[in-house]
Amino acid sequence: MSILIKNIKQLLQVHETNVTIVKGDAMKQLPILENAYLYIENDTIIEYGTMDNCEGFEPETIIDATGKVVLPSWCDSHTHLVYSGNRVGEFVDRINGLSYEDIAKKGGGILNSAKTLQNTSEDIIYEQSLNRLNDLIAMGTGAIEIKTGYGLTVEAELKMLRVINRLKRESLIKVTPTLLAAHAVPEEYKTNKAAYLKLITDELIPKAAKLKITKYIDVFCEKGYFNIEETERILKAAEVYSLVPKIHVNQFNILGGVALGVNYNAKSVDHLELLNKEDIKALKGSETMPVALPNCSYFLGIPYTPARDIIDSGLPLAIASDFNPGSAPSGNMSFVVSTACIKLRLTPEEAINAATINGAYAMGISNMYGSITRGKKANVLITKPLNDYRDIPYYFAHNPIEQVIVNGQLWP
Repeated sequence: MSILIKNIKQLLQVHETNVTIVKGDAMKQLPILENAYLYIENDTIIEYGTMDNCEGFEPETIIDATGKVVLPSWCDSHTHLVYSGNRVGEFVDRINGLSYEDIAKKGGGILNSAKTLQNTSEDIIYEQSLNRLNDLIAMGTGAIEIKTGYGLTVEAELKMLRVINRLKRESLIKVTPTLLAAHAVPEEYKTNKAAYLKLITDELIPKAAKLKITKYIDVFCEKGYFNIEETERILKAAEVYSLVPKIHVNQFNILGGVALGVNYNAKSVDHLELLNKEDIKALKGSETMPVALPNCSYFLGIPYTPARDIIDSGLPLAIASDFNPGSAPSGNMSFVVSTACIKLRLTPEEAINAATINGAYAMGISNMYGSITRGKKANVLITKPLNDYRDIPYYFAHNPIEQVIVNGQLWP
């Protein structure tokens, strides 16, 4: 299939040579072509330029983008999209004054989701998850990371991995699976956490690695969940199978998880609602991507990641949705971009960089996704008519997207 998008008002994130990460002051730059075209063949970006050079193409499909903005699809590097049911009751509990930690202590939260998922068939989990995934594609997500972590048994975690793999195989979207081996401690191991850690390191990780579905490992490194020593034990076990860390750190407490992640060459450290100078120092000179999750802060009413401190220190930043049933039940990346501007004080250019190139980097796929570059995958968004690309974050909670192209195909 070949597609020519012509008369584009603004074509964003255009790079003549491939860019895989954007850091510090460079995040304020967003390369733009005015009055442009974009030519796609099969699943690949073949050519682009200004309309005065748009000639010699014989596309099967022509799209007139007069007055519209075209940009790479959102790259959402942190989600928990595969789950069963919902936790709307806990939403009401929080309205009535209970904290996320209070709900977890009384058996809610992650344990609630785990119980539901364990009792739901693999096919039903797949159908529910596919419906969610299709909703996110329609909202502009073209690449997504999906974690396990709501299984909390070997059997249920492997079931989640199989569901994620099925989504990866059967959907057009790029899916990156992650084994969140240590998301919470099951009730039956509450008084014997060491036995659960042994189950993760000696049974779950080897069995998951044998499936060859994921190359990433995650741990919820947080007070009340898994401390630094426990997190390191899991990362050491995963290292044997060449699993790369992408870890939850600094959501409610600073335990030293950022430096630990860097020491184990983590692809990303995610949440970072709390951050100190030692964390910034640890990230400098590393290849680890800091990832902010503003939807979670919005929904739970907790602090927002100090994104300005990160970027102004010369570091890169990615933003992701954290889509999950308990603390961020929305995967709308356009809203994430708006929230990053409004609450994290990112410029529109920084937010778009964080949601495209840097989001792709946090999944290890920025060689092929995240920018308009010849040879990269043709995952792009066409907006409704806009005055300017900055309208995308300005009109928060509005849907700016008119058409989605995934893997070179019009969707749906």
